[in-house]
Amino acid sequence: MRAVRSSDLVVPALGGALLALLAGLVVGRGSGTGAAVVAGAVVWAAVVAWALRRPLRRMRVARRPLPEPARAWLADHVRLYGGLDRAGRRRFERDVAFALDGLTFEGAGGAEPTDTLCLSVAAGAALLLHGHPDWELPTERTVLFVPDTFDEAYGDEEPGVYDGMVHSQGPIVLSTRAVEEGWAYEDGHNVVLHELAHVFDFDGWEADGVPAFLDPRSADAWVGLMRKEMRRAQRGDGILRSYAASAPAELFAVATEQFFERPARLRRHHAELFDALVAFYNLTPPDEPELDAGDSLMARRWRGEA
Repeated sequence: MRAVRSSDLVVPALGGALLALLAGLVVGRGSGTGAAVVAGAVVWAAVVAWALRRPLRRMRVARRPLPEPARAWLADHVRLYGGLDRAGRRRFERDVAFALDGLTFEGAGGAEPTDTLCLSVAAGAALLLHGHPDWELPTERTVLFVPDTFDEAYGDEEPGVYDGMVHSQGPIVLSTRAVEEGWAYEDGHNVVLHELAHVFDFDGWEADGVPAFLDPRSADAWVGLMRKEMRRAQRGDGILRSYAASAPAELFAVATEQFFERPARLRRHHAELFDALVAFYNLTPPDEPELDAGDSLMARRWRGEA
């Protein structure tokens, strides 16, 4: 994410100039050239000042260093961040700060948007965006934390079935339990990455498994690959959980979880899908640590090592 883009400056300047010209013509008819110039200048300055609020705010956010506890959390939980050089870490931290500043965090059902929960979501955004500095996460969104699984009405009267949910124009709803577990274990299950992948996927009102940022020239090949991988997931052929077979959007989201958390395993079992995600995200995540011979991931999780 960029602090300031050229379009943030050029578009307001040109739009303001057009409105200033119109204002000058209207005022000049009755009050003369001097009044027209003044009116045009006032309109142009007002438009530019209003438009520059966001870029100026982003510049202030970019200059503020991320607090040390937040940097320590990133080093402990985001493997890609830990392997970056100083400049890469600074850019990652800046993207985290942009997400924290742009998103609105709320709680429901007794859940509180703690600093760690908010950082967990912002870190996911920075991770998915890191390979493309020009990409922007739609940050005019609310992230709603709930205590545990929920139903479609976000109610807690009965046990729900969802750990996360996102709507095209609505909130990103996340179970706090699932968020915490997603970053605690590198097991290919991370609800933050899953739901943010859906955010990338929305085109209008529907998520269809073809991310909005995808190069249109690759769309046909991408759709074909998603269909092939859905059939594999349906057969249980590979490492993607069966939920990936429910829809192309879920295939993309499940694959994104695996790509960032267990890339070596995804590369071994789904080489074509791995290469497609490398091209899409424009980065190659560092491989997860290999398990010792005879040591399962589940055993490590029970010992608190994974």
